[in-house]
Amino acid sequence: MIYALITILIILIVLVYQKLNRKIQILEQKISDLSKDKAKIEKQEQTSTETIKSETLLNNGNEVEQKPIPETIEDSSEPEKDWLTPLFDFIKQNVLTIIGIFTLVLGIGYFVKYAIDKNWIGERARMGIGFLAGSLLIMTAHFIRKNYTVFSSIIMGGGIAVFYFTTTIAFREYHLFTQNMAFAITCAITLLSIFLSYRYNSETLIIFSLFGGFLAPLMISTGQSNYIFLFTYLSLLNFGMLITVYLKNWKSVGWIAFIFTAIYLYFWTVEKTDFISILFYIITYIIFYAFALQNYFKTTQLSKLDILMLVLINFSSIIGLVYIFSTLRYEPLSIFPLIFALVNTFFTFREYQNKKFERNYSVFAGIGISLLTLAVALQFKTHLITSVWAIEASLLLYIWKKTNHSIFKIFFYLLFPLVILSQIMTWTEYINNAKHLTIVFNPVFLTSLVVIASCFFNLILLKKETKEKSDTDFFENAFKVLCFGVIYLSILFELIYQLSSLRLVIIITYSFLYSIVFISLLLILKKIVGISKTLENILIYVLLLLYIVHISSSQIVYAVINREIGLGLYGIYLLYLVPLFYLIIKLIPQSEFLKEKISYWIISLVCILSISFELYRIYIFLNNTTYQNIFQLQEHFSILYLPIIWAILSCGFIFAGLKKNISELNKIGFGLLGITILKLYLYDVWQMDNVSRIIAFIILGIILLLSSFMFQKFKNMLKNLVDKNEKSIDEDI
Repeated sequence: MIYALITILIILIVLVYQKLNRKIQILEQKISDLSKDKAKIEKQEQTSTETIKSETLLNNGNEVEQKPIPETIEDSSEPEKDWLTPLFDFIKQNVLTIIGIFTLVLGIGYFVKYAIDKNWIGERARMGIGFLAGSLLIMTAHFIRKNYTVFSSIIMGGGIAVFYFTTTIAFREYHLFTQNMAFAITCAITLLSIFLSYRYNSETLIIFSLFGGFLAPLMISTGQSNYIFLFTYLSLLNFGMLITVYLKNWKSVGWIAFIFTAIYLYFWTVEKTDFISILFYIITYIIFYAFALQNYFKTTQLSKLDILMLVLINFSSIIGLVYIFSTLRYEPLSIFPLIFALVNTFFTFREYQNKKFERNYSVFAGIGISLLTLAVALQFKTHLITSVWAIEASLLLYIWKKTNHSIFKIFFYLLFPLVILSQIMTWTEYINNAKHLTIVFNPVFLTSLVVIASCFFNLILLKKETKEKSDTDFFENAFKVLCFGVIYLSILFELIYQLSSLRLVIIITYSFLYSIVFISLLLILKKIVGISKTLENILIYVLLLLYIVHISSSQIVYAVINREIGLGLYGIYLLYLVPLFYLIIKLIPQSEFLKEKISYWIISLVCILSISFELYRIYIFLNNTTYQNIFQLQEHFSILYLPIIWAILSCGFIFAGLKKNISELNKIGFGLLGITILKLYLYDVWQMDNVSRIIAFIILGIILLLSSFMFQKFKNMLKNLVDKNEKSIDEDI
């Protein structure tokens, strides 16, 4: 009661302020009109002056090119109005009145509270006060509706809200009504509010009515779940909403109804999965599909919100219906996606017959194809939520490309992270699933295939974007990396799961080979998937890092010697050399990777490690050694053969650097040669026997002399070439 009286007081104050403010606005408008009239008169005088001058020039025989006189753009911007000033003036003039009314209201409010505490006012009287306060608000709104339309609608909505809450409190706290009586009263309040909405043509009021209508079941709930009665009521409410939308074109009403209905339906589905709920899902689908097609039937055009509703009602219904079928173990799961696909195909065919291959055709066709794809995916037992979200995300991106409405792109970027999170939850079944999953044709990997297909489709659509630099480049690249990551991990987890019963060295070898091949394929298909130069360089760095780890950390030697695996796996392990050669010979020269000096060092490191480790492993296998003497062979190879290998490699780097005039290769060659010499003199020479020492020094000395000879020879060749060019230039002069 206190709050109702305070609300009425505030309304009266605001009304007085609004009346004063309106008068001030009228005066300001009159002043503004007078200023504009004065400016127009001056402009007409200036135009007439220009016309007289032009006619004078023409009469004198001068050819004057007639040009339109540019309009004078007046600075019509008025000083910013201080809307607080009238309010402060009003308060200063009526401060005693305001304080007196506020004090009186507080006194009455405290009296009512005291009376309730002392039981002077009974429960029925309290209910009567609530209905009276609501009625006063509605009557106040009725009298001010002509001058303050929106304001009166809000006040009337407040009155309706007071009715709802009064009924709720009377039922739940005071038990003055039975549940059926309370429900009848809330329905009557809803009908009254809808009638008032039509009477005053107020969309604001019907929104209040709709909130009350959907919240009424919660207000009078006793905790007993009578879902059939609830959804019968909601279906009737939604049907009334549909009629309202078709008559008044109040779109907000339909969206509010959809949100409330979806929440109720999903809650019922999760709490008590029942076959009868399928009927209400179908009724809801029909009502909101018709709501989405309102503009389509009137103007043969779909607005962006209509398209969004079509997407949401199709896929939200599919989630609920397939969940019910899956929980109750009904078959086939694809029945409803197929039915809904046929509905959308019907409208696609309708557009095709009318020879309209524009937005409507693309939307209906896109939804139909998406639902057919989902039906196939569900038939193979893929995970429901992940599959639905992945296909829905691609559909939103496709519709955005066709309609160019940014709202679909926003929803796509909001939904796709949920697809990733759902996919991560799907991958956990590799760990939690006790039974063995079949190769490829298992629910987890089939779901991953749906997500992979969605990612490829998204990448192809995004590739058609403009190639100009924009502020969204970072986000586009981040999205592509996310897609690549999902595709990579989906196949990797399936590979690891299927190999999980084998030795760890086999799993690691195949995992590294797959990773190397995957990134190499991305680099080969960079134009198809739209990889930028920056992303390409990052992928090359990652690939070279994978090579370094794969080559240096492999335990394949110990596994072969211990008879854990056969020597044939080493041949499979060496397959990494094929993409490595292709990377160095073909992919890197075509990229911008070599623009950074450090790139030469990383590539050289990979080459040095690859040659050194593979020659070492071949040396171990050729000696047919055992685990006991492997460390002795390692020491022998490191002391005797490794310096020779590095010396030869250093010569190769120096020669390549001189030939191609790449200074970094010269630095790498001389650096490696310096490391080899230091290693030889500081460590190796003290570990060798006399024969090995003699052989190592002789071979290394010959290599160093040959390197020096080649360097000098190449230097002389360059000098002669320069002298020859200078002589030729002098002769020409």
